[in-house]
Amino acid sequence: MLKLLKSILIVLLAILAIYFICFQVFDLKTVVMKKMYPRKYTNFVEHYAKEYEVDPLLIFAIIKAESNFEPEAKSKSEAKGLMQLMENTALEIAEQIEIETIEEQDLYNPQINIQIGTYYFSILLKQYHQNIGLALAAYNAGMGRVGEWIQNGVIKEDGSNLENIPYQETNMYVRKILNDYQIYKELYD
Repeated sequence: MLKLLKSILIVLLAILAIYFICFQVFDLKTVVMKKMYPRKYTNFVEHYAKEYEVDPLLIFAIIKAESNFEPEAKSKSEAKGLMQLMENTALEIAEQIEIETIEEQDLYNPQINIQIGTYYFSILLKQYHQNIGLALAAYNAGMGRVGEWIQNGVIKEDGSNLENIPYQETNMYVRKILNDYQIYKELYD
């Protein structure tokens, strides 16, 4: 009986030691969360986020939601690359930032896609007075629709009632990225 109690005590101590090592020393939760919320293409994201004055963690959250860091991603609506850019929008933005020529396959290039997407998002932030929620809604549904929603009183110009976004996809998109952005800040700030 004494031998059995000794064996049980040793097993319990071993379990406690493993728990302590995994959750205290290595912080397993943080390790797992960083795998789920990576910072891939860091050089490009940090460079263009700094250049265009956007929080790089927000760009990581957008990329995670848009393509889950898959540079060859293509949506059913023909959005392409890491930041899921529509070709017409990308061509217009590329011209503004003086990228000489851009072709469809360039949108799958991480550097070009992140540069154009980050610049475009910076324009949206300026358009909506740094309101991240409204800028995200416009990134997903377009500035025309967001302008219409504001004009019709569906959502407020200050973005205080984003839960009223009428498109379920856009509503969920904004919520997801705001949530992911918060997680990125907790993990990497």
